[in-house]
Amino acid sequence: MGEDAGSRAEGGVRSAIYGELAAVGPYGVRPGHALITMVEPHPGHERAYNRWYEDDHYIAGAMAMPWMYAGRRWVATRELRLLRVLRDSAVARPVTAGCYLSTYWITEGRYEEHMRWTVAINKRLLRDGRVHHDRTHVFTAFHDHEATVYRDGAAGPRDFHALDHPYAGLVLEVVDADGPKRRAELLEWLCAEHLPRRLAGSPAAMVTVFRPTPLPGDRMTYVQQVEGTGTRLTLLWFLQEDPRERWARDFAGLPEEVAGTGLGRVELVAPFIPTVPGTDRYVDELR
Repeated sequence: MGEDAGSRAEGGVRSAIYGELAAVGPYGVRPGHALITMVEPHPGHERAYNRWYEDDHYIAGAMAMPWMYAGRRWVATRELRLLRVLRDSAVARPVTAGCYLSTYWITEGRYEEHMRWTVAINKRLLRDGRVHHDRTHVFTAFHDHEATVYRDGAAGPRDFHALDHPYAGLVLEVVDADGPKRRAELLEWLCAEHLPRRLAGSPAAMVTVFRPTPLPGDRMTYVQQVEGTGTRLTLLWFLQEDPRERWARDFAGLPEEVAGTGLGRVELVAPFIPTVPGTDRYVDELR
């Protein structure tokens, strides 16, 4: 009973524990892990979803959490979604599903700690009525970082800057290897041959490559378990210009090029542009 009142935070949690936690474990700057989530708001709920996500969930359900140190939201208008090059996709059904994309970096080596917090806080948000239900998770997965390939070598922003740098666009590419044993071979080909060749002279400054990890068993029930954790690679292309400017030349042929290697199949190539925080810009262009 002699404990100093200042050592306890509201709700009986010892505030001193935060100082103890900060003194141990990794605290580097590399994006060792990522949350990549593509969501489709239900028709008629686009504006309400955008305001809920930006005004509440982006902060309380993501950026305020330990070890999630960078984030950015992206949007695909109807015009952008119609550029998606595949008719059939194992990721998006239909392939045009998924108006909004959110990307977050998590400190390398802090995945387990972050996951414990995120499951707990999302249960609390649900209990407190702070979850928008009129939406569908098209593609939501936590990922481990595999590689980053740069167009300009050591010049320019690094991958840990990518979500803060004012890139004009992003392309989400999802590739499934032809079986678990071929993913390493696919990754090697992507990083050593395919991506350096594609990046040369392109509007993309870098490509980050991740592999998805299974969601915990106590995840929220409205988020489906991740598919393809043994075969899939997720690529984020960070663009210095609007993806529509050179879409046909730089991105439309990706599925055929990957298929030609016999290593795997492209399941999604989806262009996005950044949202404008604090506004409903682009909401009227979704349908």
